[in-house]
Amino acid sequence: MNKGIRFTDEFKRDAVAQVVERGYAVIEVAERLGISTKSLYTWKAQFSKPPHVRAEVLDQAAEIRRLKRELARV
Repeated sequence: MNKGIRFTDEFKRDAVAQVVERGYAVIEVAERLGISTKSLYTWKAQFSKPPHVRAEVLDQAAEIRRLKRELARV
C-alpha cells in the first residue's frame, strides 16, 4: 500500500464517489487505486458529514497542530 503518501481531497472525493454514487465495491476501488480499504472507509465517513461539521473538524485539527507546535517550542 501507499504508506505515508498524502492524497488530495479531490482524489479522496472521487474515490468515495466511485463507491457511493457509481456503486462499485470498496475493495474493487481500493485495489484499482492502490489504497487500503480502511482509508477508503475513513474518507467515506469524512466526506459524508455535513459541510459545517467538516469545517468544524478541520478548524479543531488546525488548532491542535498549532498548540502542539507551541508546546514543542516551550
